[in-house]
Amino acid sequence: MGENIIGAEYSEIMQKSYIDYAMSVIIARALPDVRDGLKPVQRRTLYDMYELGIRYDRPYRKCARIVGDTMGKYHPHGDSSIYDALVVMAQDFKKGQALVDGHGNFGSIEGDGAAAMRYTEARLQKITQVAFLADLDKDVVDFGPNFDETEKEPVVLPVRIPNLLVNGSDGIAVGMVTSIPTHNLSEVIDAVKALIKNNKLTNADLMKYIKGPDFPTGGIVVNQDELLRIYETGQGKIRLRGRVEVEQVKGGRERLVITEIPYTMIGANIGKFLNEVAALVETRKTNDIVDISNQSSKGGIRIVLELRRGADVEKLKNLLYKKTRLQDTFGVNMLAVADGRPETLSLRKILDYNIDFQFELTTRKYKNLLEKEEKKSEIQEGLIRACDIIDLIIEILRGSRSRDQVKECLVHGVTEGIRFKTEKSRRMAAKLNFTEPQANAILDMRLYKLIGLEIEVLMQEHEETLKNIASYKDILNNYDSMAKVIIKELDALKKEFGRPRRTAIENAEEIVLEETKMEELPVVFLMDRFGYVRSMEESVYEHNREAADAESKYVLHCLNTDRICIFTDSGKVHLLKMQDVPFGKFRAKGTPVDNLCNYNSSEENFIGVFSMNDIRETVLTFVTKQAMVKQVEGKEFDVSKRTTAATKLQDGDQLLTVYAASENAHIVLASENGYFLCFPVSEIPMKKKTAVGVRGMKLGEDDAVAEVYWVEKGADKEIKEASYKDKTVSLAKLRVASRDTKGTHIRL
Repeated sequence: MGENIIGAEYSEIMQKSYIDYAMSVIIARALPDVRDGLKPVQRRTLYDMYELGIRYDRPYRKCARIVGDTMGKYHPHGDSSIYDALVVMAQDFKKGQALVDGHGNFGSIEGDGAAAMRYTEARLQKITQVAFLADLDKDVVDFGPNFDETEKEPVVLPVRIPNLLVNGSDGIAVGMVTSIPTHNLSEVIDAVKALIKNNKLTNADLMKYIKGPDFPTGGIVVNQDELLRIYETGQGKIRLRGRVEVEQVKGGRERLVITEIPYTMIGANIGKFLNEVAALVETRKTNDIVDISNQSSKGGIRIVLELRRGADVEKLKNLLYKKTRLQDTFGVNMLAVADGRPETLSLRKILDYNIDFQFELTTRKYKNLLEKEEKKSEIQEGLIRACDIIDLIIEILRGSRSRDQVKECLVHGVTEGIRFKTEKSRRMAAKLNFTEPQANAILDMRLYKLIGLEIEVLMQEHEETLKNIASYKDILNNYDSMAKVIIKELDALKKEFGRPRRTAIENAEEIVLEETKMEELPVVFLMDRFGYVRSMEESVYEHNREAADAESKYVLHCLNTDRICIFTDSGKVHLLKMQDVPFGKFRAKGTPVDNLCNYNSSEENFIGVFSMNDIRETVLTFVTKQAMVKQVEGKEFDVSKRTTAATKLQDGDQLLTVYAASENAHIVLASENGYFLCFPVSEIPMKKKTAVGVRGMKLGEDDAVAEVYWVEKGADKEIKEASYKDKTVSLAKLRVASRDTKGTHIRL
């Protein structure tokens, strides 16, 4: 068989493949469906628990069993994604309504992870069984094949509440992200009921019922006036604050107690908040806090700040809101899959989709119930009619030779082959016209059903069935009747599962923090060879001068309002505010400089450290490994950016040193191959910080500058360098040459 080669444009194939991949991630993984508010992994996990019979009133089952069954049947994307989804659905501090009842360690609000799935157990919550899975047996939703077409799974769960709003959602797809806050179940149900009754309600009208987000962590939403625009556009930012209470302590002191936190602080951010508060004390932005402790437990959040006597409580509150994550923003992007495509939805649209879905579920449910009742009525009518002519039926049974022969007589009036006592009985049998289901029911009927009381019960059941049929037809054919049914179900859910609002909604004034101007004080900055930095008072330094100089690579006398310039071999300069440097005792270890600025010790090395006040009026000399030199005015580095380029480097080059040399100084460049070149610093031209510079020394092949020395005028300084095999070189006796020459070779 010959090959059939089809020509195609590579870019078109890549584009189509990427679009297919992106849509798969968007629809089948990352975004929730607007109808049930669930992502596929959540939907499949809940359905699998339902199939396994792990109900709220039954024993817990191992999570490993649930995860394995879900992965094997419905979600072949790894056990971690399934277990993570299961854990989140069990965490009541993340969900407005937890959907899974977890037993064991399912993590904590402070960011502790859940135990391994082999240790934890779970079962469905009652609300999940009642409002999410109750009508799956009534053909209310479509089922589709699983990944290998060996099982059937629901395309969407028959959720009776707007779960997209109640539990919110977050997820990152390809080129898009969803972030929907949680809301109060009772308020959302009230809004749905109001919209069912009056389809002309606007977003503003609906917000009379839904005041705003209701986060499980409580807190305060402080931009109430902006919520309407957020709910109309489906996008915006919600400003959140934690709740702070003031408690009186013995001795006339007070303490601040944080009892509710912003939803965004869940997890590791609580620890970061504690570090931020500690940093405020270390950097002397406040002296009012004397101790901080996290006393949170299963009973709730309790973070205690002990204050000094006479502390300004209101000012400290404002400082915490302004400088820490006690006030934060929650980015809203109400993106969900609607009608098979991603769409950013307003509040009204989400509720519209939900109401349409509720009517669809109710229609399919009552069509299914009506069909069952009609079949039931048909059988009941047949049995009642059979009781009236029971003698004839018994005669047919006794005169027949097989079940099929009796059935043919009951359905079609066929009497051939049946022995009758009288011709009249034969004529009556020929007129029988039961339906096939009625005939089967008659043949299966037990004799005790012929008792008088049993016949009366049958008559009553038939009357009840007829009432149900009339009721179901009314519901299916009348909008108001169906609306009443939906509203009744919502009222029942609200009564059983509703809870008071936890998040307060208000308008708060923008915090204006009047920071007192820091008093300028002389301090000493210390940095050791490992990059640990600290600062101390001059008196403390003088008292420990010998030890401080021995332990530190850089010792700078500066002001506490100054900035430190850290030059690195990658050609960058990082600016560090002195007020951010830990201030303390001499024996304090210090803090890695990586934690205080953008310096990255794994990628670069510091080669020069100066205070901004020292270099602002001076000139800095730069030397690179490839012997490129230049001078730059120090004031060029007085910028607001925390990191900026100190010089431009050629490929493969490194900055070797930065030095504030005097005009009369000489520079000595020593190469790896033993060449020494001494020339006046005045020959180095002035350049901008973004320039490469000029060549300072002619280097041979495979040679590079290894060391740079500085000789001030009149100095006779000898340098002993191990890399030159202990050769002692008197720099002052070197012949002074010109820049860009080869220099003197020293035999090693």
